[in-house]
Amino acid sequence: MGLKEEIARRRTFGIISHPDAGKTTLTEKLLLFGGAIHEAGAVKSNKIKKTATSDFMEIEKQRGISVATSVMGFEYRNYKVNILDTPGHQDFAEDTFRTLTAVDSVIIVIDAAKGVEAQTKKLMEVCRMRNTPVMVFINKMDRPSKDYFDLLDEIEEQLQIKVRPLSWPIGNGPDFKGVYNLYEKNLYLFTPGKQVLEEGLSFSDVNSPEIEEYIGKESADTLREEIDLVEGVYNEFNTEEYLNATLAPVFFGSALNNFGVRELLHCFLDIAPSPRPSKTDVRMVLPDEDKFSGFVFKIHANMDPNHRNRIAFLRVCSGKFERNKNYLHVRLGKQMKFSSPTAFMAQKKSIVDEAWPGDIIGIPDSGNFKIGDSLTEGEKLNFKGLPSFSPELFRYIENADPMKSKQLAKGVDQLMDEGVAQLFISQYNGRKIIGTVGALQFEVIQYRLEHEYNAKCRYEPINLYKACWMKSNDKAQLDDFKRRKAQYMAKDKYGRDVFLADSAYMLQMAQENFPGIEFHFTSEFD
Repeated sequence: MGLKEEIARRRTFGIISHPDAGKTTLTEKLLLFGGAIHEAGAVKSNKIKKTATSDFMEIEKQRGISVATSVMGFEYRNYKVNILDTPGHQDFAEDTFRTLTAVDSVIIVIDAAKGVEAQTKKLMEVCRMRNTPVMVFINKMDRPSKDYFDLLDEIEEQLQIKVRPLSWPIGNGPDFKGVYNLYEKNLYLFTPGKQVLEEGLSFSDVNSPEIEEYIGKESADTLREEIDLVEGVYNEFNTEEYLNATLAPVFFGSALNNFGVRELLHCFLDIAPSPRPSKTDVRMVLPDEDKFSGFVFKIHANMDPNHRNRIAFLRVCSGKFERNKNYLHVRLGKQMKFSSPTAFMAQKKSIVDEAWPGDIIGIPDSGNFKIGDSLTEGEKLNFKGLPSFSPELFRYIENADPMKSKQLAKGVDQLMDEGVAQLFISQYNGRKIIGTVGALQFEVIQYRLEHEYNAKCRYEPINLYKACWMKSNDKAQLDDFKRRKAQYMAKDKYGRDVFLADSAYMLQMAQENFPGIEFHFTSEFD
């Protein structure tokens, strides 16, 4: 198969939602269809033996939440499907934001009883910024839910996107009988506790009296009324509008019971975009260019705790990636080749000889990569749009076991490279300060240091408001500022000056009194 054919059959997408909407459960069921797993796991606490495939970190299995993005690929109906299951919890939104730069489309999971929640709105803003096409899966239909039309209105209003139902539920909660697939004109019947994998019953006309044999006259009449209303209120589904990210197709189902998932998957494969062009600081890179290019959007240490390894996750943007071929690491300006690039099934890996646009590959990393790095066949370009974050919470990190200082230093160094938090070293007292976007990150860092690096840390409070990177053409003013604010100066992991303001007022005064200095709230600026 040639480059164009390989690109056309790729579907790379992220699954996003508020915590507990059923995102990881949906991922499991999609993998079940792809034959990638044979028994779906449950995303609950460690009482349940079989945990979700995408939740592979020990802390995820114990707490029943996703704290890191997982990458999974499988073949289905001659499509190569790449799923990125993201953390839903807001304390890990940083990982999710970056992951959304590596996908071509998104499936949003919404709890039918709770409707649109805060984290879903935030993630949708990122999709809107990037014009990423979205599909909506309204989950947990086997439980009592909000009115369907109210739910659709809420999605349009809160997520600021037009919707078009492509399946329609029959009843809800204990009265849930199934869905009618408006896209394929099929009826799927729901049996509580039964995993639904068989084909639906074909009904090209919902007015057919035969439907009543399956769901009863009352439910059939209600279904007909509601579908008439759907057809009257919503325009015909238009694939172009979906691809332009102005319309979201909506499916209903129950991921836990594997119900409605196949209809979602089949429609998705049909209409979702294949790999799209990528923006760089020089030009747009098209997927079907002959020469390979790609960027690192995530780094994960210790995916296999036995081997203390680091993996850089690389999205292939153009051309064909080949094992053992020399590529230019643009930031370092040196040629590198990779003997064991891997494809993923959560933490299970297999070595790949080649990868195509849209694929996500893992590159073993001994410290050469950082998030945002580009690999090319020689062209010097950097991919744009990878968000970096300004920490909002700060703590001193101290060694709790003097015998393990080397392990602690290595652990902190590697975990910071993953982008889960930022490390600052105070120029005033030499102490290390960790900055994060969410409180739970401190707990995850502490847990992983102990369980992956055999190092113990403790935190001490520090009252800070913002970390600001600085840039100035006026060396005298910059030196004067650093001298006056010596107590609040730090260096980041890459040796850059950072001003740690302890209040909004202090920051405002610094900006007013030192007009020759630019203060930046992300670590990436030109």
